[in-house]
Amino acid sequence: MNRKSDYALRILRSLQDGKVRIAPVLAADEQIPLAFVYKILKQLSKAGIVGLERGPKGGCCLLVDLKEVSLYDLIIAMEEAVHVTGCMRSDYDCEWQRVHGLCRIHGNLRAIQREIEEKLRATSLMAIINGSYIHQCEEV
Repeated sequence: MNRKSDYALRILRSLQDGKVRIAPVLAADEQIPLAFVYKILKQLSKAGIVGLERGPKGGCCLLVDLKEVSLYDLIIAMEEAVHVTGCMRSDYDCEWQRVHGLCRIHGNLRAIQREIEEKLRATSLMAIINGSYIHQCEEV
């Protein structure tokens, strides 16, 4: 997960109450550079997660139920892919495999990739934003 996805989560945290917010307020509330807020809102809007309204009475608001949107969905909207490593991409050309054949590292990472994707798909944005996993973080 990259910085855009992290910032998107923070923006959604501010919008979860259903109120319309303007970008400068989101930037200040969530300590995100304003230029990033505009870019992230555009991507969230394109994904159908937030609505944007221009003009003096404009702003943005949440369009989805955060219980129904997974962390996987958000990462795909923000980053277009979820990969443990570059060789997980379908378009990746592995020179080592071309020379040697089957790569056990790739196979093992692929299994881990599947597990990560399953966990991301099973985790709602609401669970992340409202702390269902806080107890696990404190144990680290």
